[in-house]
Amino acid sequence: MPTPDAPAAPLSPADLLALLRRHGGREYRAAAHLAVRERATKRGAAKTAAPDAFKGQYLLTARGERVRAVGPSGRASELSEAEFLDIFGRYHFVDVQITGVLTDLGPLFG
Repeated sequence: MPTPDAPAAPLSPADLLALLRRHGGREYRAAAHLAVRERATKRGAAKTAAPDAFKGQYLLTARGERVRAVGPSGRASELSEAEFLDIFGRYHFVDVQITGVLTDLGPLFG
């Protein structure tokens, strides 16, 4: 169920990053999917869409200039904005939800 701050529509990496920055310190859970790409058939007649590939659930938190991403394996990575966009640039995110975990007091006083 989406929260008021997390729309039900898929989010691009840049949109998700903006959401995380707006609510710095709050942890979000998001399902990552590779974006749909159209590809031409051999004869070029019709295009077919490749299905989305589900890549797992991620826990994401923005703190200062860094984004903390915990992937399906449980390994945490601290990423710059550029690194986040580079790694997740071909993904879109759905089922974005606040987990209720606060990693600092910023959201309480922001």
